[in-house]
Amino acid sequence: MIGVIALIAGVVLGVYLSPDVPAGIQPYLPIAVVAALDALFGGLRAYFDGLFDSKVFVVSFLFNVTVAALLVYLGDLLGVGAQLSTAVLVVLGIRIFGNAASIRRGVFGA
Repeated sequence: MIGVIALIAGVVLGVYLSPDVPAGIQPYLPIAVVAALDALFGGLRAYFDGLFDSKVFVVSFLFNVTVAALLVYLGDLLGVGAQLSTAVLVVLGIRIFGNAASIRRGVFGA
């Protein structure tokens, strides 16, 4: 329940304050969002499998976002930022769809 209230409060504050993202961070934001979605779907899968642990979820969430952003930053330093961003998106997309399929099978039995 606290998580739902925090989510609603965050959305309301985000809409009301309309924060600006600094230009230096903008290339990393889409990757961070996809990494966060990967952690979210992984948490949902663990919940439906009866294995959810909030500490593991928080660490996974923060670690996924940090590692994905660092990989893209490293790619920018090496001059292959677009290629490494695409690779990160593909890997995280595969994980998201795998977790979504597992969730679907658990919920609908198909």
